[in-house]
Amino acid sequence: MEFVIVTGLSGAGKTNALHAMEDSGCYCVDNLPPLLLDTFYDLCENSTDARLKKVAVVADARSGEMFAEIPEVLSKLRLDGKKFKILFLDAKPDVLLVRFKGTRRKHPLIDEIISGSIEEAVEFENELMKGVKAMADYVIDTTLMNPNELKERVTTLFSAGAGDSLLVTCMSFGYKYGIPPEADMVVDVRCLPNPFYVKELKHLTGLDEAVREYILSAAVTGDFLQKLYDYIDYILPLYRQDNKSELVIGVGCTGGKHRSVTVARQLNSHFLENGQKSALHNRDIWKA
Repeated sequence: MEFVIVTGLSGAGKTNALHAMEDSGCYCVDNLPPLLLDTFYDLCENSTDARLKKVAVVADARSGEMFAEIPEVLSKLRLDGKKFKILFLDAKPDVLLVRFKGTRRKHPLIDEIISGSIEEAVEFENELMKGVKAMADYVIDTTLMNPNELKERVTTLFSAGAGDSLLVTCMSFGYKYGIPPEADMVVDVRCLPNPFYVKELKHLTGLDEAVREYILSAAVTGDFLQKLYDYIDYILPLYRQDNKSELVIGVGCTGGKHRSVTVARQLNSHFLENGQKSALHNRDIWKA
């Protein structure tokens, strides 16, 4: 059975993530009180209904005071040998504030704040969630994501099954938009030849063959990639020994369109050719 507990900050995209998982074939339950997780897990595990063998459950601050017990509930589940994964949705406080003010929805913890301030409610939830976030198998920061990008990320993450072995996600990004908070390691490829300064390549991306050929034909790129492969191939077994579920490798160039996309694509192909489960995500490729 695949059992995923979806949690995280209010406004970070849990509903969109759940919709993506439902589209991927999960039986989904929203806003389940943490104290019922154990009971619901047993129900699914003992059921003969095939639909209950791939399950996603959202448990979050909407449970009110009951949510404070979720770290103990999750720890007990793991001590009891129950196999599940935790997906945590995160976002920067200022972005969460904009989202709440844009939708005019009530923050679930607003009644806990004497002043009634959304800013304080967001800060309070951040503190409340630190313990759960530390336990998460997957953390997705949606600060710079739109709903479609989040859906793509979640679908990629769970398409092969949350119970599978280590997933390596190769994520291209632009330094001008910030380093991905979820990156476990960052590879800076700004030292490679830049197609941005070639008139006929400037408005293309690393998805175009002409751009890839320009970057990959340089001798420095070949040496760079070989040393990168050697390093990554060495450390992957160490991450497996640590029972890590996902390794996010951020590959960054200035704008996230040319060099980072090309190198992330090469890394992804290298992993797949060697039997490693891998996914590719180009975070900033379509940004202005």
